[in-house]
Amino acid sequence: MAVNGPDGGHSDGINGQPTYTVPLLIAGKEVHSETTIDVMNPSTGEVLWRSSSASKSSAVEAVEAAHKAFPQWAKTKPSKKRDIFLKAADILQCRAKELSGYMKEETGAEDPFTDFNIANTTEMLKDVAGRISSVQGSIPTVGDEGANALVFKEPYGVVLGIAPWNAPYILGMRSVAYALAAGNTTVLKGPELSPRCYWGIATVLAEAGLPAGCLNFIVHRPADAAEITTALIEHPAIKKINFTGSTAVGSIIAATAGKNLKPVLMELGGKASAIVLEDANLERAAQACALGSFLHAGQICMSTERIIVHSSISRDFSEVLKAAIKNIFGSDTAQVLVTPAGVKKNQKLAHNAFKSGAKVMIGSADTEESSDTRMRPIVIEGVTKEMDLYYQESFGPSVSYMTVDSEAEAIELANDTEYGLTASVFTENLGTGLRVAKQIESGAVHINQMTVHDEPSIPHGGMKKSGFGRFNAHYGFEEFLRTKTITFQD
Repeated sequence: MAVNGPDGGHSDGINGQPTYTVPLLIAGKEVHSETTIDVMNPSTGEVLWRSSSASKSSAVEAVEAAHKAFPQWAKTKPSKKRDIFLKAADILQCRAKELSGYMKEETGAEDPFTDFNIANTTEMLKDVAGRISSVQGSIPTVGDEGANALVFKEPYGVVLGIAPWNAPYILGMRSVAYALAAGNTTVLKGPELSPRCYWGIATVLAEAGLPAGCLNFIVHRPADAAEITTALIEHPAIKKINFTGSTAVGSIIAATAGKNLKPVLMELGGKASAIVLEDANLERAAQACALGSFLHAGQICMSTERIIVHSSISRDFSEVLKAAIKNIFGSDTAQVLVTPAGVKKNQKLAHNAFKSGAKVMIGSADTEESSDTRMRPIVIEGVTKEMDLYYQESFGPSVSYMTVDSEAEAIELANDTEYGLTASVFTENLGTGLRVAKQIESGAVHINQMTVHDEPSIPHGGMKKSGFGRFNAHYGFEEFLRTKTITFQD
């Protein structure tokens, strides 16, 4: 497959119009549609390029291509699949500069986060490759004399993966890599905000030798989301769905899947707390809280939303936190959010809190910026249950600063949310950290590390309204395998 280089899509055509259109990938062929989407650079407000936009019929074609490719791919030997994933890891590294460029331009991400995305995705591909040959069934003992049973593990069929814009390489690749490695074929429905990143995922795997039809990439206009997503879920060939995104959209997808009796894997929103206990290393905790709150402008499902500090150290810690935020993010630099809507949401949450008595500890919600997609980090103290910011996920550069008088109060506050994706605890006593971690209702708790933590070797997923099921490691592999029992007589 021909791959367009990193300079193929800037607005340098006639009258400054984009010269490149991101294609869909269906049955191994790049498909251009009559309907297109303008893809914006949130840092500049300029149109980067256009993206093809799938119709209902082309989305169905993607499913049918995956369905056609499934029988042969399901029979492919582990060694062949392993080699494809290892080669994909190498190709990803060779194309790192190109792919990082797409992510910076489409999402406004900065170097540390794009570097993390490329490195983590590369390791994911290698980790998946190493697990392919480990799939095993079992031979259970059955009751009747002369009776025998075999339990096989087999792929579902066609898996629909729906992933968001914010960490495109990690979230996009994991939505298809584990399913493919388990022998399924896939339809990857990418976001309209970062389609070229997702095209990159599809072309990396195609270059590595993934057969045509095993991965089909589509993207569509927001206006067509309900029609196309429903058609995909309801298609008889789709056997399982995985979704990473907001809880609101996830509940709609889960309901549609439920009506069609199809299993789903969901990783949804979060309201992560970072608990700083009285014996914590303040410098270490402050740096982790600053990064956890404001990395990628807080546009990560695992971002720290509440910093919960023991009252006995609050005065000292607040000063260290201010210094950490200034050192990492600067005092005069606004962060880039992917759309103006994210800025407006965070400003609205902040002003709602101010009206009810909350105060700014660090930053400002009203600084006039160079564009409507920019906002500076803000730490707000005095947030109470009556304020929208207390319960709502900000998904932006806003974090609440709260004080407590006891460990029990900190745990209660951390659990006072409908979400349960991740959390952090800072203490110099491992026993204390483990005791607190066991009581927090979330899929992961990180002791003396920031709430943003994801790597291929450990399971990732939430509880409560943060979703169900697990990505990564053997847990993610097992999500895309089902058992079949065969019995026979001697």
